[in-house]
Amino acid sequence: MVIRWRHVVGVLLAGILGAFLVAWSGLISVKASTGHWRITDLVLHWVMRSSVRTAAIGTKVPAFMEGMLPMAAGHFEAGCAVCHGSPAMPRPESVARMLPPPPDLKGKIATWSDAELFQIVQHGIRYTGMPAWPVADREDEAWAMVAFLRRYPELDGDQYRVLTGFTATASQGMDRLVATCNGCHAPDRLGPESLIPRLAGQSATYLEQALTAYADGTRRSGVMAVAIEKLTEAELKDLARRFAGERPDPVPQLAGNLFERGQTLALKGHPSRGVPACLSCHDKAEANPSYPRLSGQPAAYLANQLRLFVEKKRGGGPFKEVMTRAAAKLEANDISALAAYFSARDMADQNDAN
Repeated sequence: MVIRWRHVVGVLLAGILGAFLVAWSGLISVKASTGHWRITDLVLHWVMRSSVRTAAIGTKVPAFMEGMLPMAAGHFEAGCAVCHGSPAMPRPESVARMLPPPPDLKGKIATWSDAELFQIVQHGIRYTGMPAWPVADREDEAWAMVAFLRRYPELDGDQYRVLTGFTATASQGMDRLVATCNGCHAPDRLGPESLIPRLAGQSATYLEQALTAYADGTRRSGVMAVAIEKLTEAELKDLARRFAGERPDPVPQLAGNLFERGQTLALKGHPSRGVPACLSCHDKAEANPSYPRLSGQPAAYLANQLRLFVEKKRGGGPFKEVMTRAAAKLEANDISALAAYFSARDMADQNDAN
């Protein structure tokens, strides 16, 4: 028995040494032009699928809303379509020669569950060109991309362009940048379920601080990181001034228990739980220009931002810690009520804040 074990150990050591010598010799080709052996390709894909399947176990899938789609679609056009192509434009031939080649997603998405798609979007796939989401702690953005991907196979070119806000333009300079921003932020694209904020009516100070925070990573967003990664400091300032100069559209007024509860919290807070009144800082005359104006923002955007503050995932400008402390004691029903109230409150109406 001892001799047999020695033989086994000897064979294993010889195999390890042999594999090392083959790898060291350089005989194994890594040329992208030659591709893998078929068996190698099958094994790698099997391992990848098994890994994603296991990682997805226990993942809780949120409810998908229409408002998730435009933000994710705009990011797909800016950051994903260059490799995967899109219904509006096929991928470049040079990309198709990558190893492994990025797949045409229309025929692949149905083979993955929502939880598995989330794992791929959020964490990427090692040893391929598929990167992780640009920031690690914005699961809400990754889920929005999953919602978009689930819709993706049924989109034609025109539907894709409408959803992404992607239009060809011959304009240059600031007009081109504004048109690009409005692909997501145009007022007519921002329904109550939108996760994208309205920019009109904000102060230039707040918008500039927000853009700077996105640029330096103190306010983390994979979508915005890609959107502004090539902009200069001067362009960020010009964009802030341009959007601050736009007048906000009026919003419909609502009533009901949720609205009234939100109004009470906004005016009085909840002192016994340590929740301050929102309107003591926001949306009032002579307010600090670094504080955002909340009135008229989409309800889904407001709720999502408040949740990020509660979870301590929301960065921002110089007063982000003030808001983190203010939101710390908010409960889920508080967030829903505040989102309902501020989304229906006209930004120009400051009477109840004074």
